Amino acid sequence: MSLKNQRRLAAKLLKVGENRVWIDPARVGDVEVAITREDVRRLIHEGVIQSRPEAGISRARARVQHERKKLGRGRGSGSRKGSKGARTPTKELWMKRVRALRRQLKGLRDRRAITPRIHQQLYRMVKGGAFKSVAHLEQYIEAHKLARRR
Repeated sequence: MSLKNQRRLAAKLLKVGENRVWIDPARVGDVEVAITREDVRRLIHEGVIQSRPEAGISRARARVQHERKKLGRGRGSGSRKGSKGARTPTKELWMKRVRALRRQLKGLRDRRAITPRIHQQLYRMVKGGAFKSVAHLEQYIEAHKLARRR
């Protein structure tokens, strides 16, 4: 016999969907004769009818993928959606570069590796976008012999 009606009543009483209602296979006969809400309520109390736990979404695969991306896997050109400027804004790149260059200049000046006047000159060049990296700045200082003589 079909337990459709009992399942429907149990779902209402347990406040879950019909798919989450579990009926003990050993006591199907008792459930078949339960036709009123009171009968179903009694079976729930006895543990013959129970609600299954809610199914969650596992983050295990997401965690593994995250760890792999940390190592650089799956970050190739085929997986990228935004343009270079959208993934890291050009302003952010500029800020990182300029701050690094200014930090380097300040260190050189404080260590007295360059004179305050040369510092000022290079500072303006940094602001003008003359250097693409700290290494490039160092090369420029070396090539133009701007470092103080020891």
